[in-house]
Amino acid sequence: MNDELEAGFAGELPHEDYRCGLVALAGRPNVGKSTLLNALIGFRLSIVSPRPQTTRHRILGIANSDAGQIMYVDTPGLHRGAKRAMNRSLNRAVRSAISEVELAVQVIEAGRWTDEDEALYAALAEQKLPRLLVINKVDLSKDKTALLPFVAELGSTHHFDAIHYVSALKRKGLEQLQRDILSRLPVRPPVFGEDEITDRSERFLAAEMVREQLMLRLDQELPYATTVEIEQFNDRPDGVAEIHAVIWVERDGQKAIVIGQGGAQLKAVGSAARRHMERMFERKVFLKLWVKVREGWVDDEAMLKKLGYTD
Repeated sequence: MNDELEAGFAGELPHEDYRCGLVALAGRPNVGKSTLLNALIGFRLSIVSPRPQTTRHRILGIANSDAGQIMYVDTPGLHRGAKRAMNRSLNRAVRSAISEVELAVQVIEAGRWTDEDEALYAALAEQKLPRLLVINKVDLSKDKTALLPFVAELGSTHHFDAIHYVSALKRKGLEQLQRDILSRLPVRPPVFGEDEITDRSERFLAAEMVREQLMLRLDQELPYATTVEIEQFNDRPDGVAEIHAVIWVERDGQKAIVIGQGGAQLKAVGSAARRHMERMFERKVFLKLWVKVREGWVDDEAMLKKLGYTD
């Protein structure tokens, strides 16, 4: 990624102190990285659900200001005990991302430090990167002073260049975090235009919006081994984006869950996803969904590569 981005640095600095760089948002599953990314860039880019491992791909989100351009890399949650090929692929994606950035932001949940947090800290330390600690979800702590002993103990055994207390959901503490991040990035011109928010295609975002609705509407019923593939994405002459998507599962029983009685569940997922697409893509969308079974796709390296699960 760095080689591609370096090739994009061109032109003069908007002003002599303008800064630009790549910043990884990393953490164990379900600490709020995607909510934080969306809050930092001011746009709902990364999908969000209560379930761990909602984020399965690296997603670049761009925050522009007069002071500089921050290119945030939202990563999957680093987790231990990754027995299936997809889980191992997600962990490789995290480690690859943190090897390519100028600064790492480790996100944790207020008052909690787990073995997975420790594993990520060790991976960041190996890269010898400047790193910030973001303690998220502080709005859930009734007594904020109770965090002080936790942070003191953590700081006695772990090194961070700075610690920030934030609530990504309530958008608290983000301005100071952004200023601190910018101050640590190199002085250089922007890579992307001021109106760009990501390098991801509409095709990729469409698949993510279908997957988000599956997670929100099925919750614990949704099989972990579920993903979405866009088979067709065409702009018709009438200006409508026609999108055909396949929802992959591993077993027939899982297919029945996704479709629902009389197809009601699948219809609801499609309707909600289409509305989100129309808002994001700013045009009408015709969305057609299918559910297909492929046993063991989560452990099929060729299938994972086809679906975009790469380092």
